[in-house]
Amino acid sequence: MILQALNDYYTRRQTSSDPQDRLPAFGLEEKEIPFIIEIDAQGNLVNLADTRKIEGKKKIAQGFLVPQGVKKTSGVAANLLWDNAEYVLGIDTKGKPERVAEQHAAFRSRLADLTSKVSDDAGLNAINAFFDQKNLSQFEKFPSWEEILLTNPNLTFRLNSDIGLICQRPAIVAATAQSSEVTANDGTCLVTGKPAQIERLHSSIKGVWGAQTAGANIVSFNLPAFSSYGKNQGANAPLGKATMFAYTTALNSLLARDSRQRVQVGDASTVFWAEEEHDLETQLPDIFGEPQKDNPDRGTEAIKSMLSAAQSGKFVHGSEKTKFHVLGLAPNAARIAIRFWETATAKELAQRIALHFADMKIARASYDPEHLSLFRLLTSLAVQNKADNIPPNLAGEVMRSILQGSLYPAPLLTLAVQRSRAEQKPTYARASIIKASLNRLIRRKNLDILSDEKVTAIHLEKEFQIMLDPTNDNPAYLLGRLFATLEKIQEEASPGLNATIRDRYYSAASSTPVAVFTTLLRLKNHHLGKLSKGRAIEKERLITEILGGLSDFPKILPLPEQGKFALGYYHQRQVFFTKNDTTNNEEESK
Repeated sequence: MILQALNDYYTRRQTSSDPQDRLPAFGLEEKEIPFIIEIDAQGNLVNLADTRKIEGKKKIAQGFLVPQGVKKTSGVAANLLWDNAEYVLGIDTKGKPERVAEQHAAFRSRLADLTSKVSDDAGLNAINAFFDQKNLSQFEKFPSWEEILLTNPNLTFRLNSDIGLICQRPAIVAATAQSSEVTANDGTCLVTGKPAQIERLHSSIKGVWGAQTAGANIVSFNLPAFSSYGKNQGANAPLGKATMFAYTTALNSLLARDSRQRVQVGDASTVFWAEEEHDLETQLPDIFGEPQKDNPDRGTEAIKSMLSAAQSGKFVHGSEKTKFHVLGLAPNAARIAIRFWETATAKELAQRIALHFADMKIARASYDPEHLSLFRLLTSLAVQNKADNIPPNLAGEVMRSILQGSLYPAPLLTLAVQRSRAEQKPTYARASIIKASLNRLIRRKNLDILSDEKVTAIHLEKEFQIMLDPTNDNPAYLLGRLFATLEKIQEEASPGLNATIRDRYYSAASSTPVAVFTTLLRLKNHHLGKLSKGRAIEKERLITEILGGLSDFPKILPLPEQGKFALGYYHQRQVFFTKNDTTNNEEESK
C-alpha cells in the first residue's frame, strides 16, 4: 500500500500543470551540487562556481537535475557527469591513492561510453578536452579549492556559454533517458502488476532525521536471513525499475529540506500527501510543527482553517472525500523503520485532528499559546525539557493516536504525572496532556458501559472540562483543588515566599494524601489568622465547599488519580489567577 500510494503520487506530480511542481523524469534526480566546474568549448578552466547560499548558520548547495546516481556500496561505482571530487578529478582526499585512481577511471569510463553515443555534443567534447589537458594546479587560484580538498563535495560541469549544466543539454538528456529504458522483463512488478525488469538494489531515501547522511532503505535484503525461496536482494520484493524510481523520487521529494509536506515530531519524520491537490497537504506541517519565526501566526491560521473544514467538510482545494496518506518514518541502522501509516479521507482526518485539539484545550494564561505544537507537548515530558530526552517511539505513537482518533499511548499520561511530581507543578502543557489522556480513557470506558444493556447512563463518568468544574466530585480532583487553595492562603498570608507548600508537599499530597493533608489543614489556621476577616471567611467557605465532597483522605492515589489531582490543582490555580487579573483591571479602571 505504501509503495503503491507513493507511485501514484509520483504519477500525479509528473502530470502536474505547473512545471515547477513536476518531479524528475525517469533516469534523472535532483541533487545538491556545491561546486560547478565551468569550462569553455576548448576545455579550458574558466571558473569554479560556488552554488551555496547561507541559510541560518549553514551553507546550502543549490539543487540541479542530473542523471540518476548509482547505488553506492563498498565497491567502485561512478555517476554519469557528476560525482564527488575523487571520482571527477581524481584527487586523493582520504589517503587512498589506488582507490581514487580506480574511481576516476570508472568516471572516465562512463564518460567514454556516453561519448560513443553522443559524439557531436559541444559540452561533452569540452569535458573530454578538459581531461585531455587536465592540470589540477590551475584550481589553486580559486578560494574554494582548499575546501574541496578537505570535504570531497559533489562536482559537475557547465559550459561558460550555457545557463544549464552539460548533463542537462538536450542530446545528453535524450541519451541518458534511452539508456534508462527497460531492455528486458524478468519478473512481475508487485505495485503495477505488470511485467517489468526487476530492480536489484533500490535507491536510498534521504532526509529521515537520525538516519545515515548517505541515505537508508525501506526495501533492502542484504543478508541471507532476509531472503526467501533462494531469491537474492530485490527479487524478494520485486519492483520494476520505473516503479522503484517513482516511489524513491516521490518520498525523497516529500522528505526534502524545503518540503512543505513534512514535519519532524520526536524521532518520527512524518510526511503527508493526497491523491489530488489538497489544502491539508501543506496545512498539516503548520498544524503540528513549531510556529515559524517569520510568520508565527501561520500555524494558528492553519488550525482555524482545518477546524472550520472539519465542521463543514468544505476545503478551498480538494474534496472532503479525497484520500489522504500520512507516513511516519524513523531511523533503524541502515534501514528506515515504518513508525506508522494511516490512510483516511480528508474530512475524517480533519475531524480526528480537530478532536485532538479539543481534547488538549484547557484554561491558560493570556501569554500562553492557544494551541500547543506536538514538539512543545512532548518536550514538556522530557527531563530538562530537552528534545533529546523524549522517550523513543513516543512521538510516533502520539501521532498515530491523533490520526486514528484512538487512546493516547499510556506513557503520555504516565510521564505527564511523573514530571509534574518531579517538578512539583503541572504546567499548561502537562495539564493539557493529562486532561486529554484522561478524557479519552473516560470516553472509552463510557462507550463500553453503554454497550452493556444492563446498565444505564447514570453510571457514566463525567469528562473533565476546559475550566474549573465545581460539580466534579471526584476525590482526587477535589484534593487537587484543596491543595491549590491551601497554597493560595499561604501565599496571601506570607507574600514574597521563596517556596510554598507546593515545593515541599506536592509529590506526597498527590500520591499519599492521608499523610499530608491533616498537617496542611492544621497549618492553614495559622495562615488564615494573617488575612483580613473577609478574605479569611471567603477562603474558609471554599475549603468547606471542597471538603463537603470528600468522605475521607485516601491512603494512596493510583497514577490516573494523580492525574486528576493535578487537573484539580491546575484548574483551581487558574481561577485564582483569573480573579487576580480581573481585580487588578477593575482597580486600574477606577
